[in-house]
Amino acid sequence: MMYVKMNIPNILSLTRIVMAPFLLLSSYFGSELLFFLFFILMLISDVLDGYIARKLHQCSKMGSRLDSIGDYVTYLSIPFGTWWLWPEIIKTEALYIILALFLFLIPGLVARVKFGVMVAYHTWLTKFTAVMMSLALIIILFTHENTFFHLALIMLFLEAVESLLITSYLKSPRENVKSLWHVYRDKR
Repeated sequence: MMYVKMNIPNILSLTRIVMAPFLLLSSYFGSELLFFLFFILMLISDVLDGYIARKLHQCSKMGSRLDSIGDYVTYLSIPFGTWWLWPEIIKTEALYIILALFLFLIPGLVARVKFGVMVAYHTWLTKFTAVMMSLALIIILFTHENTFFHLALIMLFLEAVESLLITSYLKSPRENVKSLWHVYRDKR
């Protein structure tokens, strides 16, 4: 049985996980306003949970895992919600969206196979890429302009490479590493 210590960061992560079905329902029923409301709240939760955990000295493996689960749930539900509300964007960007999902999922799956557990590196590059991808989604949904989304995919590619290199370098799983350079430096 999994025990989750209820503190503010964990509550924020759990809230993000719980909001995902509502994001999907809002898009299924055609409510762009509710979709954006849930999307923005999920992004705010994603930003705040780690920040508050560090400030309140409430960082934990469980909190890191909850944050990662929240990330997966958020970033996997958004394409489906977008499909229902803006199918023309999905059709136009299908190849790029499939690539984004692949780049998002593969590093986690490789780490899961190697270590037998889900890892949550949360590197600086991961955080920067999440911001870029979120902004890119907002831009493409409001303006149908895809250039920023394509640029964000380059960052997602670099982030996936960094995560794969970290996984290949580590002998055992680690949580919340700053970068590949920090992992290498700490091993020396």
